Amino acid sequence: MHYYEVAPNQIFRGGADSFTYAHDSALPLGTIVEVEIGKKSAVGVVIRAVKKPEFATKPLLRVIEATPLPAALLQTALWMASYYATPLATVLQTILPRGLTKTRRSKAVAPHKTVRKRTKIVFTPDQQKALDALTGRTGTMLLHGVTGSGKTAVYIEQAKRAMAAGQSVIVLVPEIALTSQLVDEFTQHFSDVLLAHSRQTEAERHLAWREALTSTTPRLVVGARSALFMPVPNLGLVIIDECHEPSFHQEQSPRYSALRVASHLVGGTRGLCLLGSATPLAEDYYLAKQANAIIAMPRRAKANTVKPITKLVDMTKRTHFRRHRFLSDDLLHQLDDTFAEGKQALIFHNRRGSASTTLCENCGWQAGCPRCYVPLTLHTDSHNLRCHICGLATPVPTSCPECHHADIIHKGIGTKMIETELKKLYPAKTIQRFDGDTAPGQTVEALYDKLYHGHIDLIIGTQVIAKGLDLPHLRTVGIVQADSGLSLPDYSSPERTFQLLSQVVGRVGRAEHKTTVVIQSYQPDHPVVTAGIAQDYAGFYERTLALRRRTIFPPYCYLLKLTVVYKTEAAAVKNAQALARDLRPRLGADVELLGPTPAFYERQGGTFRWQLVVKSPRRQDLLTLLRHLPAKNWRAELDPLSLL
Repeated sequence: MHYYEVAPNQIFRGGADSFTYAHDSALPLGTIVEVEIGKKSAVGVVIRAVKKPEFATKPLLRVIEATPLPAALLQTALWMASYYATPLATVLQTILPRGLTKTRRSKAVAPHKTVRKRTKIVFTPDQQKALDALTGRTGTMLLHGVTGSGKTAVYIEQAKRAMAAGQSVIVLVPEIALTSQLVDEFTQHFSDVLLAHSRQTEAERHLAWREALTSTTPRLVVGARSALFMPVPNLGLVIIDECHEPSFHQEQSPRYSALRVASHLVGGTRGLCLLGSATPLAEDYYLAKQANAIIAMPRRAKANTVKPITKLVDMTKRTHFRRHRFLSDDLLHQLDDTFAEGKQALIFHNRRGSASTTLCENCGWQAGCPRCYVPLTLHTDSHNLRCHICGLATPVPTSCPECHHADIIHKGIGTKMIETELKKLYPAKTIQRFDGDTAPGQTVEALYDKLYHGHIDLIIGTQVIAKGLDLPHLRTVGIVQADSGLSLPDYSSPERTFQLLSQVVGRVGRAEHKTTVVIQSYQPDHPVVTAGIAQDYAGFYERTLALRRRTIFPPYCYLLKLTVVYKTEAAAVKNAQALARDLRPRLGADVELLGPTPAFYERQGGTFRWQLVVKSPRRQDLLTLLRHLPAKNWRAELDPLSLL
């Protein structure tokens, strides 16, 4: 008889990550099994072999998968539980697909229809230099290439090298919307690309996962964040494209960074983790610089590219808005010229909906969410007001509920409002909006073919259209309000604004065609706005690092955000103050506790949230403090990307 510790993918007892079971034959570590816990059954993973215990043990119910998880993936799961101070069961829920005990019927997958036609790649000097620098490298490397520098060609060649050496490759993209473009690029060179993303059904994800697990040959996987945990054999390369994107940080438990996890995962396989971005996070760039692990690609891939013409419009000067109240004359003139040439234009605004504020002009009443205390956003297509925090929807009032006047007005600009106005101005043009309210069949992924071939004349959207899209017919980019993100009270807001501006500007100027970018801003001289427009990463990085050094924010410290959630404000305040009193005597001399303060969204879904922020030069200090966190009503986030 053999005895094993098995970690279930459900929490049955606080503090107990594994239980001991018996089995009549030897099992490799990482074997996925079904076990009985009390009167329930659960899926579990064999994490270690043990000697016969002194207590009675139950037998394993059955082995679900004869092929065990790769050793590096199992070790990474154990590391995540420790590094992010989270139950192992929660980590396993992320790593394993749902429905493992179900029997699936495999079905034929429709072959990918190629949109782009690029099978022969001639490397530029920068690309060849990058490939030479990557030869024989292991660990984590940052590929810092300007937009249009040809990072994808480097990815493809590096993937070819890994596959030729018998190693599997995982390629991560920040959004499902970009999966089509990356799949299109990779299918030109690889015959069998395995997809993994959240829009697949449970059965599709399970079958793709099992195909990776049981494969005897190297596989190439393309997908969003969760694709990192595909159990491919002999993993040798992980590529994370647009590595600066927030979507690589999971906000639900277990809260983790895909960049950190990928770096650890390839460490267990002695492989390479390649991070690619034109605007990497200042923290990541700093760490890569310290490790001498940066490969620069400072020039565009095409030698004959023409730098876009940039026009900066001061929104405080109303003389720039004679034709329309929020679309400047410069922007509309440029759209006129672009459409006259039969080319494509893109309008970016990082706020969805039609209007952000609904109020009574007579008494000042404002429509707000009764559960979250935030303004409700008007959505004219569905004719309702919607809370973007909890999803509450309510009819648009025809009169003020307080003074009963009919003077209800709507203020603010959202992507739906922009779409409505531009359809009035250009009724004959094909206009498509992409944001969080887009219907499933109208996403960037679903319409990529039409986007690429220029069948959509005008693209309107939020940050989903700012991420890595390469559209050959695009000639004009308009940014409705470049400084909208700067008002958020968070240390990372300037960085996020710079990244979005730089990435949106980078959608054009990638070929020999003349292109134009029109930027509207209330703060046209703000250093973040000017750096983003100029795509001046070096200047922005130096200013950001100097500011964070003075204010002690990452990379000069580690952060821990503690959030308490209660039904009443009094309970939230009382418990936040109590924990602050308990933690302060435990702090080291160079550890700082901020708060308690209301969370940025203090009220969500009928609950109140207060938070504490702890800053320390040592991550271990924060892990030690977590041992004193009450089990109920508190949520901890190590290394948060934002304090909002």
